[in-house]
Amino acid sequence: MRTASQIECRNLGVGVAKGPRLATVDVQIAAGRFTAILGPNGAGKSTLMSMLVGERAPQSGQVLLDGHPLANHDMAKLAQRRSVMPQDCSVAFDFTAQEVVELGRYPHRNQPANDEAQIVAAAMALTGVDHLAQRSINTLSGGERARTHLARALAQIWHAPADGSARWLLLDEPTAALDLAHQHHAMRLLRQWAREQGAGVVAVIHDLNLALRYADDVLVLGGTVGGEAGVHHGLVLDVLQPALVRQVWGMQCDSVRSSDGALQYIFVADAAVID
Repeated sequence: MRTASQIECRNLGVGVAKGPRLATVDVQIAAGRFTAILGPNGAGKSTLMSMLVGERAPQSGQVLLDGHPLANHDMAKLAQRRSVMPQDCSVAFDFTAQEVVELGRYPHRNQPANDEAQIVAAAMALTGVDHLAQRSINTLSGGERARTHLARALAQIWHAPADGSARWLLLDEPTAALDLAHQHHAMRLLRQWAREQGAGVVAVIHDLNLALRYADDVLVLGGTVGGEAGVHHGLVLDVLQPALVRQVWGMQCDSVRSSDGALQYIFVADAAVID
């Protein structure tokens, strides 16, 4: 019987810009859940993400996927079930939006699916960029480019692997360039892929209210725990409490319930404390 898929950070040292030099991350991130990575500027969020995807070697400790060190995985095979959306999605060549999304299917080139064209079209429709298919990626707005790259990431892991292994989607600030409506649409998509597709979704975001509404779990970098750089991980409503918000971000907040029952925070701007 296949064990549940997870990413494990084991004594992982993450450099931070302020405070203690290293935050030690010891967490297990499960597939089938949407985990949001949060924290102030310089807390090490993007550094942690670069370690989770294998772009940067940890200063200490290790990252394991399904019980095996990330470096021991066959990267070509891993790309068939794990996709990454970096913070900077610049494209040097004058590809069309459709061609960019088609790049997501490259890991499957030796064993293409019967519905390759349909996958690309469906992924673009899902993120609302199908009408931009023949536009040059370099003529699109920042938000349109971000949605195109989200479609690429989804297209890459569109079908579940034949061996039943879990799919993973790792994204660094996927909502940063999006307008309000598209932020919520993207977050709903990510939650859907976690809950309905069983994918492990890990995303760096800045908006605490988006995390409260859509994430299952949060990993907060910042503040201190016992004099060391703080790492706070768990269920979103358990971790993202007003006291922690004040400790980590220096912001006072009041909690309210929206008309659909979702917990949201209203921030008191005059109470901000900037070091």
